[in-house]
Amino acid sequence: MAKMNYGLKPKSTSKVAMSGSSVQSAAIGANIQYVRLVADANCHYEIGVNPTATTSTVYLPVGEIETIKISEGEKVAAICASGNLYVTSLTE
Repeated sequence: MAKMNYGLKPKSTSKVAMSGSSVQSAAIGANIQYVRLVADANCHYEIGVNPTATTSTVYLPVGEIETIKISEGEKVAAICASGNLYVTSLTE
């Protein structure tokens, strides 16, 4: 399946280390409309001002890339047994 190019510009990437409990990224800054998520382990994630990821939230398979609409001040929370979630801020 072909990957979509949304014409978005990467601004910065942060690594969220996961180790069995929900962890949050830093809050998304001004002028960021989307984030790209990719993990090096199967995980679950949640988006919000103070999110908590559980095994019932959105599933992200290892190596899959998701581009998600997000608002200033929101965070990405993720959970897995062990791995990293990479959150790339994107601008138009």
